[in-house]
Amino acid sequence: MTARDSSRVRIGISSCLLGEKVRFDGGHKKDEFLTSHFGRYVEWVPVCPEFEIGLGVPRESLRLVADGKNVRLVAPRSGLDHTERMNNWTKEQTRHLMDQGLCGYVLKRSSPSCGLERVKVYSGSSGLLNREGRGLFASGLVDRFPNLPMGEEGRLSNARFRENFVSQVFCYKRWMDLQGEGLTRARIMQFHARHKFLLMAHEQAGMRRLGNLIGQAARSISAKQLGVEYFDAFCEVMRHTPSRRNHTNVLQHLAGYFSEQLAPDDRAELSEVIDRYRRDRLPLIVPVTLIRHYVRKLNVEYLRDQIYLDPHPDELNLLNQL
Repeated sequence: MTARDSSRVRIGISSCLLGEKVRFDGGHKKDEFLTSHFGRYVEWVPVCPEFEIGLGVPRESLRLVADGKNVRLVAPRSGLDHTERMNNWTKEQTRHLMDQGLCGYVLKRSSPSCGLERVKVYSGSSGLLNREGRGLFASGLVDRFPNLPMGEEGRLSNARFRENFVSQVFCYKRWMDLQGEGLTRARIMQFHARHKFLLMAHEQAGMRRLGNLIGQAARSISAKQLGVEYFDAFCEVMRHTPSRRNHTNVLQHLAGYFSEQLAPDDRAELSEVIDRYRRDRLPLIVPVTLIRHYVRKLNVEYLRDQIYLDPHPDELNLLNQL
């Protein structure tokens, strides 16, 4: 099943990014890409930790404050400490989310509850200490769902990071669907074969490690254990953002499966298109579309089901921006 014919994916999200007025100042941070574009393929599961622990709207702003090796969630004006309240709620909420079938999570950047990285941490007496914090709710999510694709809306404004996140989400959905069918060694091997060139674009060495894992482990462990080990490693590889160099390498590998069947002019055109992408003269969608055309025309069976050629809905225009 490709991204184009998959059912809608369920993704957790900070409520303010959908336009809900739940921020401390009574406002929102509606994100146009998430709501108007990606949202057509997504069933959102909105959460606002600060509102849902009962702090209300509007409310006093919060910050992370260092307390020895620990970090606390504090309202600086009143001095109220909401750490225990937030941590207890986070444990309950992440248990609830276990049953929601999430395939990803989008978080509000810089938030002391939802920020995934680079959140300001203050000293109790001397002001800003560092920008190396993580929101308390975000920390709970990472602990409970280490493989779940997660991103902040600010980072997703970058075309490369946005495409990588969306690609991870659809991979996660395909794996969940596979688990629903029942994991077998044959199905895991087929999953890996379909994702081979996508993995190569993310990290070629990682793609080889996964192939070796399947080859070595399939003979000695159960399909369930193989699935756990494989998907842990798969998600680690997918977290690497593909580079132009890696994409060019994949495009050349794909072309190698059928280029000898092309007329000389067509072969030269394909080579030129790939090279123009390499030199940042064309977006990735151009060589990908041309390769799709030849795969269909020449009936290149091995490449027909390669996820690399159809990682997510074309209507999102993500490959047009790479």
